[in-house]
Amino acid sequence: MIVFVINKHGEALMPCKPRKARLLLKEKKAKVISYNPFTIQLLYGSSGYKQEVKVGVDLGAKHVGIAMTSEEKVLVKGKIELRQDVKGLLETRRTYRRSRRHRKTRYRKPRFANRTRPNGWLPPSIGSRIDNTLFWIDKFCSLVPNPKLTIEIGKFDAQKMISPEIQGVDYQQGQTYGYHDVRYFVFARDGYTCQVCRKKGKILNTHHIVYRSHGGTDRADNLITVCTDCHTYENHQKGQILHKWMMEGKKLPRYKEGTFMNVFRKRVCCKYPLATFTYGSITTPKRKELGLEKTHANDAVAISGISRIDQHANGMFKIKQFRKKKRSLHEATARKGRKHKNVTSKRNGKNTRSLQGFYLNDRVKLFGKTGYITGFTGTGGAYVKTIDGDYITIPNKNYKQVGLRQLARVSHNNSWQFEQSAFG
Repeated sequence: MIVFVINKHGEALMPCKPRKARLLLKEKKAKVISYNPFTIQLLYGSSGYKQEVKVGVDLGAKHVGIAMTSEEKVLVKGKIELRQDVKGLLETRRTYRRSRRHRKTRYRKPRFANRTRPNGWLPPSIGSRIDNTLFWIDKFCSLVPNPKLTIEIGKFDAQKMISPEIQGVDYQQGQTYGYHDVRYFVFARDGYTCQVCRKKGKILNTHHIVYRSHGGTDRADNLITVCTDCHTYENHQKGQILHKWMMEGKKLPRYKEGTFMNVFRKRVCCKYPLATFTYGSITTPKRKELGLEKTHANDAVAISGISRIDQHANGMFKIKQFRKKKRSLHEATARKGRKHKNVTSKRNGKNTRSLQGFYLNDRVKLFGKTGYITGFTGTGGAYVKTIDGDYITIPNKNYKQVGLRQLARVSHNNSWQFEQSAFG
């Protein structure tokens, strides 16, 4: 991986190799100003030789690819994983707040000054992803001299994705047009076939993938066709097929990503008026000419405009955001048996940000692996996950908790997780 360099006056210079950075730090000619990504600042005057650096960005609803190239060399590449849990967390907070109104708790005066939305308002689930993407684009562009930004955007017609033959007045008629109700539309969409036993000719029911008791809706994307022989009490129980669908999130065709990218395209074009914009139909042939596999990072390399690759990056980075703050002051179940009233909004003991000097999202080492603290339990335990979301557990044990005494802290982190992986 390369090391980004800033001169004494705060201006970006060309990145250097790790060996060069180690020598500068050892000779006290530079200092570290950032670890993620690793950046040093020179302590002596240097204008430096500056080249044009091409920055390619592959926008996406879930992942964003970023790559930097210069003179047929790939300097750095990687991907950013965007948060997908904002909507669910807000719904959970709303459920807790509503249930609290039926309990004897402290009174809060109603608020009436938060009923209007400012111009340019976006739903939090969309705004979070857009803000995070723009933050990292600005971050990487600020670390290199003369950045030339190229962004791949997309323009999607969700109705044509559902029905390629749609035209004219058909755009004014929804999916369920011509059907008696949503129920019959779901039957037709699934081919009048039970999605459990895959048989036709039986009496059919519509089944909620996410139960209404768990916040599921009556929309077509949450309904699926199941026959009366399979739509039983036993199949709804924990561990059975219908319950597994809810827990695993059975996938049905959804087109919300296209709508998100349409919103994203407008924001990006306004934010970067001097950038060059391209489309996926142009990126794919370029990536194949370069002999690269289909990944977000490799797409960003092709988007940057490099014509050939003489020197490839010897690694790539992965960035993921971690939610450190829990904005819900209340729990699903009221805690009983208190000796004193909870007048200070004191939270549950497990909902804590630090324990014995360790903090949420601290990067730690244990059992030869590196992970991040995602939560605490009891008075001396924690949960540790890798950046890919896998728990690091005690060998030959089934439970997920590990003792704090077994952890060796590598570094404190903000709300981002940053990993660099090397390959040949």
